[in-house]
Amino acid sequence: MRKTSLRLSLILLASSVVISAFAAGNVRYKWRDADGNLHYSDSLPADANVYGYDIVSAQGIVVKHVPAAMTPEQRAAARIEAAEVRSAKDEAERQNREDQQLLAANPTEADLLNSQKQQIEMIDLSIKSLDTGLQSLERNLTDLLGRAADLERDNMAVPARLTAQIADVRSKINAQHTQMERRQAEREKTAQGFAEELDRYRALRDKYKNR
Repeated sequence: MRKTSLRLSLILLASSVVISAFAAGNVRYKWRDADGNLHYSDSLPADANVYGYDIVSAQGIVVKHVPAAMTPEQRAAARIEAAEVRSAKDEAERQNREDQQLLAANPTEADLLNSQKQQIEMIDLSIKSLDTGLQSLERNLTDLLGRAADLERDNMAVPARLTAQIADVRSKINAQHTQMERRQAEREKTAQGFAEELDRYRALRDKYKNR
């Protein structure tokens, strides 16, 4: 807040100097042309904005600098840079909010570790449930394949319904394997994230402790 007030005061001061200089009628202009030659005059050339110029007082003090007009390419680059700055600011604010929430939700490291443990246990329960269902499907498939094999040994045709059941169970088994792989990958990713979260928590705790 103090920096903002100081910056505003400086801007107002600079503006008042320029206004006073114009009112007194004792301003001059300084600029460089396309060849880099320095010029002073009481008026500006038509292309002054192309290269930029300074407003100087009778004492030769620069009271205001007017930058060169930007090209379309420079304006595009400036927009990109401004967008990147906004994005970085938004990311910093988001990280700060998450940091504050992390500290507020976990007064101690033990609280954080317990919360992480409970979340991992929930994923483990999900994986165990999927595994139980997979074992049941595999037993069902073994039974169906056994019935089909018995029919074939007796030189009997395997009914279309039994063939369809076998295909359906195999499809379910494949889907169950896919779900288990996803949950196991999720567990690994979550555990890695928790390790990073713990490191972050410790860094934040030390940061605020030393203030």
